Amino acid sequence: MVIKFVSILLLGYLLGAIPFGVLIGRMARGIDVRKYGSGNVGFANVMRTAGTKAGIATLVLDICKGVAAALLGALILSGDMAPLAQVMGAVAAVIGHNWSIYLKLEGGKGVDTSLGGLIAMLPLVGVACLGIGLIVIFTSRYVSVGSMVGATSSVVILIPLVILQHQPVEYLIYGIVVAVLIIIRHRDNIANLRAGTERKLGQKGEER
Repeated sequence: MVIKFVSILLLGYLLGAIPFGVLIGRMARGIDVRKYGSGNVGFANVMRTAGTKAGIATLVLDICKGVAAALLGALILSGDMAPLAQVMGAVAAVIGHNWSIYLKLEGGKGVDTSLGGLIAMLPLVGVACLGIGLIVIFTSRYVSVGSMVGATSSVVILIPLVILQHQPVEYLIYGIVVAVLIIIRHRDNIANLRAGTERKLGQKGEER
């Protein structure tokens, strides 16, 4: 059992740590996206610096990391332990994305990867949170705000589902953990929002 838990965490971390944003930025434009715009490796900064197609590819692949980690967890540890295994795998993937071993423990903010994990566990809840996040992004023009609102909305949705025993408590714990991680990783964006210097959707990423 211990070996299975360790395997889930290790494989989830290594999956999440794959820096698709950096790889796609180099393939699409021959640049290191970490040297432009916000310096983040997520889809928003990749889109600003390497183009829309590169940004969308990064978004899809980062979501797939979370999906794969959660599904792999359930495959390794099925049955009654599957929800816990999914959560462990998905959280490990988010940590890997945020603090990637391939980027000297640097990384992104975990939004897309955490969404992927949620979609793997609860597809309808994941899609609902994505929709909420997109609405906020397109109305406010701030990707950071939409990301944080989308992440915290999962907790709001999951609380009544868990209380009514429609979903296991492990999924609510997942929502809380990743929401906290996402907000922590957005602390610079929060400071920029307060200062009125946060980049809006569509702004180009200048060289740092």
